[in-house]
Amino acid sequence: MTRQKRTVFYLSDRTGITAETLGHSLLTQFDGIDWETVNVPFLDDSEKARAVAVQINQAAEQDGHRPLVFSTLQQPEILDVIKQADCRVYDFFEAFTHPVEAELRRPSARKAGRSHGLQNSPAYFKRIAAVNFVLAHDDGVNPKHFSEADIILIGVSRCGKTPTCLYLGLQYGIAAANYPLTPDDMNVQQLPAVLEPVKQKLFGLTLTPAQLHFIRQERRPDSRYASLAQCQREIQWQEALFSRFDIPYLDTTRISIEEISAIILDRCGLKRQLYG
Repeated sequence: MTRQKRTVFYLSDRTGITAETLGHSLLTQFDGIDWETVNVPFLDDSEKARAVAVQINQAAEQDGHRPLVFSTLQQPEILDVIKQADCRVYDFFEAFTHPVEAELRRPSARKAGRSHGLQNSPAYFKRIAAVNFVLAHDDGVNPKHFSEADIILIGVSRCGKTPTCLYLGLQYGIAAANYPLTPDDMNVQQLPAVLEPVKQKLFGLTLTPAQLHFIRQERRPDSRYASLAQCQREIQWQEALFSRFDIPYLDTTRISIEEISAIILDRCGLKRQLYG
């Protein structure tokens, strides 16, 4: 099958995060297409909209296909300008707002920025506090405060602890710490003493030795640290440790950070701290 080149525009009068997230989720279901992505946040007046319409028409001519436009624009007059361009518009608010208004029997506020704004200050500051906690407790730092964590991720070097903790903090408001298991820990065959008091908060991350070898090669090429044999020893040891101390763990080899985080919350009974 010949691959198509198509252009997709994500338009918003604020950050564009919602339009891009929802649109991207839909487009991942379609194979055989090379997407050229154009993000246009803060599209808040007609002059800007006319300039974007020109971009859309140019993309349609170059691709030989009309672009897709995913929109969370709130102002009808701006959206009307976009609709006159050579494109297919998918407006998330237009699709869902009217049915929800009918069900609730009241009009929506139709104000931009509410999803990612400061109108819910407690949730916003909870997010900031969670991210600050993650940064202050990364890679085993400040273990005396581990008791304040919602969860503590453990695993050998380069198994994805830090990015997962950051995602948990930013997207869920979870205070996540992480602790690296080292070759020195392997020698004693015991859970590190600093983790004993918080054992109930531990969750392990693992992956295949081949994947760990690939990741470490990017960091320290052809080192003992990155060798496949060393990766095999460390993964075998850590998974035995997890089993011995009944620590839940997850093989992250073929799943995204978003999926890892959602699985952790589900398995550990943690609740999203934002948007409540």
